[in-house]
Amino acid sequence: MRQTPGEIERGSMAIIDAELLARGIRLEGENAAVIRRCIHASADFDYAENLRFTPGAVTRGIEALQKGGVIVTDTNMALAGLSRPCLARLKASARWFMAEEETASLSRQLGGTRAEASVERAAAEFPEAVYAVGNAPTALLRLADKLEAGLRPALIVAVPVGFVNVVESKERIWEACRRLHLPCIAAMGRKGGSSIAAAVCNALLYLAADCLEPEKRGWG
Repeated sequence: MRQTPGEIERGSMAIIDAELLARGIRLEGENAAVIRRCIHASADFDYAENLRFTPGAVTRGIEALQKGGVIVTDTNMALAGLSRPCLARLKASARWFMAEEETASLSRQLGGTRAEASVERAAAEFPEAVYAVGNAPTALLRLADKLEAGLRPALIVAVPVGFVNVVESKERIWEACRRLHLPCIAAMGRKGGSSIAAAVCNALLYLAADCLEPEKRGWG
């Protein structure tokens, strides 16, 4: 029998919970939906252990989106993966600066990467945004500098993937957020990526818009 998207998602989540229980892991509390969504997006159960949350980070993200906040991503893939219906329901929005000529021009002026220039633009235009970084460790390093200079975003989602400066950038942003009492969700280690950035943000969007269950999204 052909399954609906909602049935497939519910079945997937049931498998995820069963496998986590077999590993001795029971997800509870406000972080559970984010962890499940990341595992669902990747089929990688390591996210049950490598995702870190500062106290109240999920609640802070939800509150920002319920107020019509902005999500700034560092990749078009993450941007494309965000739930448009939930963004619309919340009157929230999403931005990606990397491909804009103004960003390229600023990058040349700064002598850095487009990711760093994107952070500079986002900090100027949307200082209280949710910053979701799934690819560029240089974006996280620039964000850490901006935090030290007084930037206070609604939330930082620090999940870039790779080898060069990835681990270091996550550790730096995590420590900066903890020291400054700022909300952060980080996938420690090398794993992450645009799909994980989108998964974290979608979990927050679903929670904020009260559509975590697929039937509330019209999926049946």
